[in-house]
Amino acid sequence: MTAAVLDSHVHFWDPRRLRYPWLDGVAGLDRPRTPEQFPGRAEVIVVEAGRVPADAAAEIAWIRQESRRHPWIRGIVAHVELGDPVLAREFVDEHDPFVVGVRRNAQDEPPGFLGDRGFRAGVRLLGEAGLPFDACVRQHQLPELTELATACPRTTIVLDHLGKPTPGGPGYDRWRRDLRRLAGRGNVLCKLSGLATETPPGTARGAVVDALREALDVFGPGRCLYGSDWPVLTLATDHDAWLDLVRTALAAHPAADAEAVFHDNAARTYRVRSAEQGPRKDPE
Repeated sequence: MTAAVLDSHVHFWDPRRLRYPWLDGVAGLDRPRTPEQFPGRAEVIVVEAGRVPADAAAEIAWIRQESRRHPWIRGIVAHVELGDPVLAREFVDEHDPFVVGVRRNAQDEPPGFLGDRGFRAGVRLLGEAGLPFDACVRQHQLPELTELATACPRTTIVLDHLGKPTPGGPGYDRWRRDLRRLAGRGNVLCKLSGLATETPPGTARGAVVDALREALDVFGPGRCLYGSDWPVLTLATDHDAWLDLVRTALAAHPAADAEAVFHDNAARTYRVRSAEQGPRKDPE
């Protein structure tokens, strides 16, 4: 197994700097979680952390500042209000190269959100700019995401957390069917992340590995990315335990597949330069 890891899904937050309403009362998470605390030995892609929309630019600026002190931070998947045509166009026209992708968290949005014409137009703009869209949705939203991927074929869509199934639990068979249909869209990739906090306590380890293998089977190792989802995963497990689960799911695959999942696919998707090439230059 290659030692090179590019973790495609890490969050940092600091409530002393920015506002994160979802953190209120979440024991174990409602405090600063910064790069100094990250336990991994990897380069990382930071994913927006649910601060209020008004603080999106400040979040990018803070993570860029942290990347100067921690060069293993390779870029950020930032929040953009894609449904606002003015903001979406402004973002694309003034694209900051430190931003390697965009996420608009849709997991708690009402039915039909991903089908909104304005939102789809924003997702198409990302494709024109060569930027991937991270889709954080729940398993019942997978059919809607499949329609979005069909409507935006030039945009790379990265499914976060496998669509948040409950391994071996309610709706699992439907998730498998819907995931397979989604994987039939060639512009969609899948992050092997986030299952730890979707799995009820006491669930057999094999059920989680089965879900990871299902994603590897339907997308293929060339379209799967490793992500830790740190520090959210600490509500259920630890960083090294999750890394070991993904390695177990890949155990029957050749080394080249593991290299793709743990590093190369994320580097290609987010257009991340290697450490040897140095950090991205800040905009003038």
